[in-house]
Amino acid sequence: MADFTPTRSLLNPKFEGYKLQLLDQDDIVRRYDLPYKTTQAATYGKSPLTVQEVQSRITHNHFALSTTTGRGIYVDANHQVVVVDIGDVIVAPQLDLVHREYPSVAFLDERTVFVGDGQGCLYILDIPITGSTTLLSSFELVDKESPTPSSCIPFRVHNVIQTSDSTAVALLSSRHYEAASDPSSKHPMKYHEFDVWAARFSIPFSEMKIEDAALDIVWRRRGEDVPILMTYSQARSAYLLLGSSTYRKVSDPYTVNYEPSPDEIAPIPRPDEVLDVEGPPQPTKPFPYSWTQTPDVVTVAFALPSTTQTSQIRVTFSQRTLTIHVTATSTVEGIIIPRYSAKELWDGIRPSTSFWTWDREGEHKFGILTVHLDKQNEGTKWMHVFAASGTSSTNADDVDVPETLDPSELYANREALEKYTTALTEGEDASGLGLGRGVPTLGMGELDEEVDSSVGRAALATWVGEDGSPPAWFSGERDSAFNLLSAPLPGTELGPLSLVVKYGLDGTRYRLSERAVTGGQPEWTHESTFAALAFVLASKRDTRFTYHTSDVVFAFENGTQYRGGNVYMYRHSNPNELWAKQSVLTVGQGDAGSLLGVGAFTPEGEVGNGQGITIVCLCENKLVILRNVR
Repeated sequence: MADFTPTRSLLNPKFEGYKLQLLDQDDIVRRYDLPYKTTQAATYGKSPLTVQEVQSRITHNHFALSTTTGRGIYVDANHQVVVVDIGDVIVAPQLDLVHREYPSVAFLDERTVFVGDGQGCLYILDIPITGSTTLLSSFELVDKESPTPSSCIPFRVHNVIQTSDSTAVALLSSRHYEAASDPSSKHPMKYHEFDVWAARFSIPFSEMKIEDAALDIVWRRRGEDVPILMTYSQARSAYLLLGSSTYRKVSDPYTVNYEPSPDEIAPIPRPDEVLDVEGPPQPTKPFPYSWTQTPDVVTVAFALPSTTQTSQIRVTFSQRTLTIHVTATSTVEGIIIPRYSAKELWDGIRPSTSFWTWDREGEHKFGILTVHLDKQNEGTKWMHVFAASGTSSTNADDVDVPETLDPSELYANREALEKYTTALTEGEDASGLGLGRGVPTLGMGELDEEVDSSVGRAALATWVGEDGSPPAWFSGERDSAFNLLSAPLPGTELGPLSLVVKYGLDGTRYRLSERAVTGGQPEWTHESTFAALAFVLASKRDTRFTYHTSDVVFAFENGTQYRGGNVYMYRHSNPNELWAKQSVLTVGQGDAGSLLGVGAFTPEGEVGNGQGITIVCLCENKLVILRNVR
C-alpha cells in the first residue's frame, strides 16, 4: 500500500500565491521547421475507442529523448523513424516502418532504441552518433494462449529497463479482448481491460536467441485502464505499475463492483425499530418533547392529555436541574407522561425568571405544557435540553431530540446568510471585524470546489516481482489510491522515482526510498511541497502534460493548429515563504500545431555548474527547444 503521509514541517499553510518571474523568451526558446512532420491522426478499425484509450492517447508522448545525450527520436506522418541530434539540430530519416497506430519509442541507452509500430511489431535499432542505423532485431507480440496465436497484438512501449548486466526488460501495454466477444459487434463488452507485458531480452543483442520472432514474455498482468507510469526498483527487484486500477494476474477472475439498485437499498433501523413488518407502514413514534431556543430562552413543549388539570402539574426549577411531575394518566397508547426528577440541564438557567404554562385545548385530545428556561449565559447555543441527551445513556428519557427552529428564526438565519454572501460578492467585510474585503487571495474569482477536487488523475500502485508474482510485502489492496498531479519530466529522473501527489490544495513531492528492504512496505519520503499547486493546475483547462523536476512543475498546454500552447512553470517554496515564483513561456506559435511530445536532458559539461536543463518539445509542424531552463 502506498503511504503518502506528508511531513508537517514541509507544508506551508501561510502560503499566499505565486509571483510572476519574467523569462527572456527570445533567449530561451528556439523553433525549427520540421522537414519530416508528425501527426496525431491514426487509422482505426470498426470498433470505437474506449474512454480509457481516448484518455491515454491524449497524454501519449510521441517523442523519446536519450537521458545521457541530446538525441531524440519520433515517427513522422509517413511512418519514418526520425532521429534528432539536439546539439546541431540535425534531422534525418533513418528507417521506414509501416504502421497504422500511434508508434512508441524508448531508449535503452544512448544508442539502442526500441520502436513499436503500433501494429504488434517491435524493432530494436542501433543508432550511432555518426553513421547509418542498424536494425538489430525485430519481434512480434503474440498471445500463445490465445485461440489465434498467429495474430499480432498492437501494443505500446512504455519503458525499457536494464535489470542486470545481461538482461533488459521492455514494459508494454495492449488492449485485451475477450475471445468470445466481437469488438465490432452491436453489443460491445460492458467493461474493457488492458494487459501489461514484460518482455525479456538478452544483452548483448548479437547473442539473442530468436524463436519464431516472438517476444519472450516473462509475466503478464491485466487491469481496467492503460498504465500511467511503469518503472523498475533495483533495491526491491520489483516493478511498479501506476494506473487508475490495480493489475491482477491474468488467471485471476475479473471482479465487477456491485452497485445495488434503489429497490435493494434498505433504511437503517433506529433502536428498537422493526422494519420487517408486513402491512401498511406504521407511524413513527414521536419524541417525548420538542424544543427551540433564542439567544436568552430555551422553550420546551410536552404533550399531555387535555383532561389534565393544572393542579396535577408540578414544575420546579433550580440553577442546574429541572423537575416535572404530572399525576395524570395517558389514555392514548404510546404516549408517555413526562416525569423528570432533578434532571440535569445542558447549561445553567435563572430559576427566578423561568416559568411554565399549560394550554389545555379542550376540544383536542392533547394540550401543551410549555416550559420557558431563562438562560444563565445569554448568547450560548444549547446543543440539547438535558445534559445526558444524545449520550450513551440507556435511559429512555435521554433520547437525542433535535431542535425545532421557529419559522422566525429560520427567516433571520436566511437573511443573515444572504447578507453575508452579498457582502462577499461585493467585496465588503462580511464579519464587521476588519478582516478584509472579499474572499481570500487564492480564491479570488476562481474558487470552484468541484473543479479543484477533480484535478490530477486517480492512481493505484501495483508491485510485481521479477518473475511476475506479487512481492511478499505487497498486499494488493485497493485502499492505497491517491491523486497524481505530476510525473517526472522524461530524461531528468536518473535516480529513484519521485511523484507529486495532491494534498488538499497543495502538491507534495515524494521520492521512493531505494534502501534495501526486507519484508517491509516501500517508503515514500516527503521532500518538498508545491504550495497551492492543485489550485493553479485546476485553472488550466488545456493541459496535455504535467511533469516535474526536483524544484519545478511544468504544465504544458496542448495548443492547436491556429493557437500555440504555453508551458507554465511553478517553483516550490520553503515552508515559511508567503510567495513562490512562476513563469510562462510560449512553446508553439500559430503555425506550430498541437504539442505531441516532451523530453529533457542536461547538456554535457553543464552538470553541476548551475546551468539549467534543455527541454525539447515536439509539435506537429515544429521542433521547439527551451535552453537553460531552471
